[in-house]
Amino acid sequence: MKPTAIADIDADAMLDQVRSWCSINTGTANLEGLARQLDVLEKAFSVLPCKIERVDPAPVTAVDADGCEVEKLHGQHFVLRVRPTANRRILLTGHMDTVFPKDHSFQELTWLEDGVLGGPGVADMKGGIAVMLHALMAFEASAGAGSLGYDVLLNSDEETGSLSSNGLIAEMARGKLAALTYEPAALPDGTLAHARGGSGNYSVIITGKSAHAGRNPDDGRNAIVAAADLAVRLKALHCPDISVNPAKIEGGSANNVVPDHAVLRFNIRPQSTEAAQAFERNLKTLLTSLESQHEVSAHTHGGVTRPPKPVDEKAQMLFDLVRECGAQLGQDIKWKSTGGVCDGNNIAAQGIPVVDTMGVRGGSIHSADEFLITESLAERAALSARVIQRLDEGAMS
Repeated sequence: MKPTAIADIDADAMLDQVRSWCSINTGTANLEGLARQLDVLEKAFSVLPCKIERVDPAPVTAVDADGCEVEKLHGQHFVLRVRPTANRRILLTGHMDTVFPKDHSFQELTWLEDGVLGGPGVADMKGGIAVMLHALMAFEASAGAGSLGYDVLLNSDEETGSLSSNGLIAEMARGKLAALTYEPAALPDGTLAHARGGSGNYSVIITGKSAHAGRNPDDGRNAIVAAADLAVRLKALHCPDISVNPAKIEGGSANNVVPDHAVLRFNIRPQSTEAAQAFERNLKTLLTSLESQHEVSAHTHGGVTRPPKPVDEKAQMLFDLVRECGAQLGQDIKWKSTGGVCDGNNIAAQGIPVVDTMGVRGGSIHSADEFLITESLAERAALSARVIQRLDEGAMS
């Protein structure tokens, strides 16, 4: 890399971009805000020698409180390609959306202390998008740039599981040498997330039979009771290999009516593919038993959308490369396993080595205390630029 390329990373410009981008609310359901964000990102990334396109979201359905399957709308996804015919290509991914809807109280940027900026999306992950962009700018300014190709995907729905972009992620990951994802570091000191468990979200729609709670209660089949029983049985499957979290029961009506409808929502976090498969078998057994004992019907919606992400030999090579590049820049890179999930899980499921916390140092994400350590913007951009340069030079071949 040209000696001045990393030194030329403009930390002030990065911070200005983050502040501007975070002024746009991009909660996953705010389609107008996401469209505005797409406009400004297209302009920002157009400095690269690239072709940019907008990809429509894949159809997604959800179950409403009445147990009906309804369409769930999402924003378009940003795709950028540089040197698409290159023999050696990598993938860089991030997301435009945040967990804060447009009516959330957390909308403003605030300096918490010198060098620490609070605000929605500053770390997760508009800061990460800035890191990605400026790393690529530094790489393109280097003398050797020209042989390595890369794709960039910024999706609009990562915070709700990437349901409308899972197919696109898989398509863009296939055949890549390696992938970098710009979620914030696992810890404020820059520690990377290593192995990850998986995640699945389910809704079980239970249909019973209504009756008068006073005149003929035994003629009814109480869907709420069946849902509560199922929640307890599901929680009994919780173990070190898989966590199970029954989260919400919806349904019922007046106190004098035996409820004939309920929806139970729950999340699982399998540590391995085998644990996820075993859970599916156990769930079928539970539902068969539930239907028989309570004389109700049960229908499931959802499943595992973030496969577990173990770290195999190829992935460890990429982690080692990131640590080596960090050492060259005076950064001490560590890693730890985590229970969180992200698009890195889906990339790894395609057999592609990925490091998925290449973004900024910060913390308290998904809360109104989210913060960014601003010096990490240029720091992490330099790290990524060096990693990309090493990949261009033949690392991981």
